[in-house]
Amino acid sequence: MQRRIENLKTTRFLFLRALLLAASFGIVLPCRAAGATTPDPQAAGEKWWSYVQHLASDQMEGRLTGSEGYRRAASYVTEQFKASGLEPKGVNGYSQSVRFDVQQVRASASSLMLINGGHERPLSLSEDALLGSRLPQPEHIEAPLIFAGYGLHMPEAGYDDLAGLDLHGKIVVYLTGGPSHLASALKAHARSPQEFYKVVEEAGAVGIASIPNPKSMDIPWSRMSLAASQPGMRLSDPALQDTRGPMFTMTLNPAHAQQIFEGSGHTLSELLSLGDQGKPLPRFPLSTTLRAHVSALTEHVESVNILGVMPGSDPRRKGEYVVLTAHLDHLGIGEPINGDRIYNGAMDDASGVASVLDVASRLHSSRDLLRRSVLFVIVCAEEKGLLGSRYFAAHPTVPIKSIVADLNTDMFLAIIPLNNLTVYGLEESTLGDDIRAVAAGMDIKVVPDAQPDRNVFIRSDQYNFIRAGVPSIMNAFAARPGTDEVRIMKAWLTSRYHAPSDDTNQPVDLVAAARFNQLLLALTEHVANADGRPQWKGTSFFKRFAASN
Repeated sequence: MQRRIENLKTTRFLFLRALLLAASFGIVLPCRAAGATTPDPQAAGEKWWSYVQHLASDQMEGRLTGSEGYRRAASYVTEQFKASGLEPKGVNGYSQSVRFDVQQVRASASSLMLINGGHERPLSLSEDALLGSRLPQPEHIEAPLIFAGYGLHMPEAGYDDLAGLDLHGKIVVYLTGGPSHLASALKAHARSPQEFYKVVEEAGAVGIASIPNPKSMDIPWSRMSLAASQPGMRLSDPALQDTRGPMFTMTLNPAHAQQIFEGSGHTLSELLSLGDQGKPLPRFPLSTTLRAHVSALTEHVESVNILGVMPGSDPRRKGEYVVLTAHLDHLGIGEPINGDRIYNGAMDDASGVASVLDVASRLHSSRDLLRRSVLFVIVCAEEKGLLGSRYFAAHPTVPIKSIVADLNTDMFLAIIPLNNLTVYGLEESTLGDDIRAVAAGMDIKVVPDAQPDRNVFIRSDQYNFIRAGVPSIMNAFAARPGTDEVRIMKAWLTSRYHAPSDDTNQPVDLVAAARFNQLLLALTEHVANADGRPQWKGTSFFKRFAASN
């Protein structure tokens, strides 16, 4: 109890310090209505956690896109929007319907065979390789393999792993990661489905095989193999699909992938050593051909994005929107781990949805009048390839050019104190300057991404807003180097990420979560009240999307 009291005193001191420091930065921190008080950090954290507990309860059955559990969660979010006085901004009230093609790959009825020098060797569809489920799989394929280094096509950066390679009729094998001298955001962009699949398909490739670098794997192979039973989804709209036709896709277990390099003059250990050092990789044909039979079932489902708006008060600015996003979906019911089959998704991303709900509730309670409108967008199918936000970016319910910024919140991991903050997209727009200033006013240090090869920059919904030309960022807790926080964060990824144990029984720092929500609220108000709208930095590669849209 004494420690909790001391924590509360410290948090109150830091908030008062934030108000004083903010003045020197010219930051608009949240202005409470007359007579209102700053919420107690513990109480604020408990309110946030109550949202998480509801969304991540077993009743929601893991919120798989298109499922009954997702529909229940969407109804709950809609009711919270109404309680916070948000006006509907969907196509049908608060909802925007999205249609999906669903592919369920049946590993038990599928097969893989390596052919080398006339000898055939079967691959185990669990231990050796996993079949992809997002792109439409061909039923039969037999094609030679070619190793394309990191598989990165980045002519803008003077780097191209695919240059000079004859990919026609071949399966492209690549190692995840990229050279250390290239910007992490740009590497992540080149790896995105919209970019990578298009390039290899245009080059005539018939398939793709990835080898995860063990140093940047979020979860162990045993858990990846369990996740392979999940159905894959793609948007039904042909204009929003990543390939024009079928494309064979698989992932090779790095512990067993050496067998595809036999007779090539190279070893996987040699390639991993170069990858670990961030060095360029050789590119070469492999002596191995792959024969595959893929059995898959297809169906169609429909789900919804949920949208509500808090109108702005400035006649000249209310037609502009600051967008707050988070994804509601998770993995649903899957293969059991320790007897539990419900993948609740408390941190991923009930936590982010809860933060968006918290900001909406606090703005409504305080009756603060922001100059710009704030559009709250809770999307579906993030876990299936950022599909809900991709659909919204292509079919926005407000003019896309009226959206001044997207502030995305996804799996920020309030499991350690909030001292350091990683901001994805930090150097791309003036939003990076805004978050630096707001964070400094709260005594929070903004630090570089410590694991750029995880490609987080393109793995959440801010990326679709960036591709639509909208300055966007996503914030997450960062461990302080040399502290036990590093172990805690790594252990969470290893044991809880995309596992049933990401539930409401895990340890959470409620005061840290409250500080994060205060940061998000302060940033929202700052951007909504600023005279000018956020701008792309002149050095940003991604500013080209604003010019082209």
